[in-house]
Amino acid sequence: MSLIKFSTERRVTIAMVTIALVLFGLIGLSKLKVNLLPDLSYPTLTVRTEYTGAAPAEIETLISKPIEEVIGTVKNVARVRSISRTGQSDVVLEFAWGADMDAAGLDVREKLELLQLPLQAKKPLLLRFNPSTEPVLRLGLTSTSDDPIVLQGLRTYAEDELKKRLEPINGVATAKIAGGLEEQIEVALDAKKLSVLGIDANVVISKLGAENVNLAGGRLDEANQRFLVRTVAQFESTEAMGELVVATRPNADGQNVPVRLNEIATVLKGSKEREAIIRIDGREAVEIAVYKEGDANTVAVAAAVQAVLQRIDKNYDLSASQIAANKARVASDPKKVEDRSQLPEGAKLTKIEDQSRFIKSSINEVIEAAVFGGILSVLIIFLFLG
Repeated sequence: MSLIKFSTERRVTIAMVTIALVLFGLIGLSKLKVNLLPDLSYPTLTVRTEYTGAAPAEIETLISKPIEEVIGTVKNVARVRSISRTGQSDVVLEFAWGADMDAAGLDVREKLELLQLPLQAKKPLLLRFNPSTEPVLRLGLTSTSDDPIVLQGLRTYAEDELKKRLEPINGVATAKIAGGLEEQIEVALDAKKLSVLGIDANVVISKLGAENVNLAGGRLDEANQRFLVRTVAQFESTEAMGELVVATRPNADGQNVPVRLNEIATVLKGSKEREAIIRIDGREAVEIAVYKEGDANTVAVAAAVQAVLQRIDKNYDLSASQIAANKARVASDPKKVEDRSQLPEGAKLTKIEDQSRFIKSSINEVIEAAVFGGILSVLIIFLFLG
């Protein structure tokens, strides 16, 4: 019996087989990962070593070349190259495709243990490049002003608010913040006053480190209860830091009087030295890079993140007309606090990169091709079978 005759005579059987195949296909589709790139591991390892304050020539001579000589004998290494920058050395090992990267990593670590580097250099780090570790979503937080105080506020808001709201989302591994200005407390010592009072700068530094602590202090067991003890002595403000007693000096009566930090130094809020500047449309911005967990669905994670961002900023990812309509609606009813943007005044969230957009576009094309293919097959079957 031919397949065509069997199909036409056993219509119920064919219908049941077709339904079963469609059902299994739908079950498989629901459990299928949706990612931009396949699970691919590049056969490369990078040995990164930091040596603060060293020039590129010193980095090459003292760090890069010794590491190249030691790890160049590792099995299956195809090529070794290095990049020497100010304060940092990157030695890149390219292995042959198919090499066991776990075994290669162990071999490299064993070789590095035998290496003698300058005492000021940090311990080498072994990094592995993987395209799946790229962020699934990159966002930019901008403001209408480039004032340093505003940039510092954007960075603080991104770290204290946005990061805390994005990381608990199901499928999000971490959210990394870059750009803007990081706040730090600066203590500018007055050399003349230190000299007059006979106080060493190292004494002030050690005193600051000893007084500003937050350490575990053990535990206390009492009856059926156990109490954890911590030593918390952190400065709550610059004024409190300025009142710190760093030394004593004799007065005219021969009595020792305390010397406070604000007498020999200026304590103020500043910003850390910037390693990168991020701009969006010519304005400085703070970047938020969202990374997903290894087995998470890229499209689902991106959708969940953008749903949270939509609640934070009602103007997020909208057109100009939609933004204007939204602002008009909020202005008409000021009591609706939940409709207002929760971002700092003048701030705006912008989508820089979204991996899910390309994935969804590809899936839509596949669905369209499947629908058209199905329609054409049905038409051809009807034409041939009459």
